[in-house]
Amino acid sequence: RVLETALERQREAIRSLRDLSFDLEPVVLRDQGFGPAVRALAEHVGFQQGVRIELDIEAAEGVTEKAKVALYQIIREALNQAMRRTPASVSVSVTRDALGDVETVVADDGADERRRGGLELLQERARTLDGEVAAEPGPDGGTVVRVLLPAHRVRR
Repeated sequence: RVLETALERQREAIRSLRDLSFDLEPVVLRDQGFGPAVRALAEHVGFQQGVRIELDIEAAEGVTEKAKVALYQIIREALNQAMRRTPASVSVSVTRDALGDVETVVADDGADERRRGGLELLQERARTLDGEVAAEPGPDGGTVVRVLLPAHRVRR
């Protein structure tokens, strides 16, 4: 009985480590690239929550691998935070300006954001690339999260 309990705990620990590893950098991000990884994430979250998630993320393909991992983590966390506000739809866009700065916007039509803790986590992730994060009410309700990463940190 002791061995059975120990084996079950070991299996649970292995599952937890796999989940953590996937959350940090999913295999699809490493093997297939940023676009497929974010699309898989959006499909998974959208299906689980019954939410439509629109993506416009092609501009991220030309950034460094470190920036892709950071952007993936930021988008994942921003989507998770948006789901807490029970939106009907969410949009994710990544754009580059003439200077090469990369702006990621995650906008939802859910309830207004009242917690600052989630924003601090996004700021921490963006800071690894000298980035800035801002959250504001959306034009038609909901919340818009903007993450700006400077060109000198995302350029290949």
